[in-house]
Amino acid sequence: MSETRDSNGNVLKDGDSVTLIKDLKVKGTSVTLKRGTLVKNIRLTDDTDLIECNAEKVKGLVLRVEFLKKA
Repeated sequence: MSETRDSNGNVLKDGDSVTLIKDLKVKGTSVTLKRGTLVKNIRLTDDTDLIECNAEKVKGLVLRVEFLKKA
């Protein structure tokens, strides 16, 4: 199984904290997650390009790892 890596190439594991490196608009809501937002307790998915997490105001969010760096 291949590893899930952030934008800097660091290996991510379940429960890690990550920081957004770009402002992201959340589809289906009026929320924009700002650059520098800390997302705690991530969960890895079967797809190495995606992680699941709960951000402020948004639950059950799926983010692409190319917009994240390990905190």
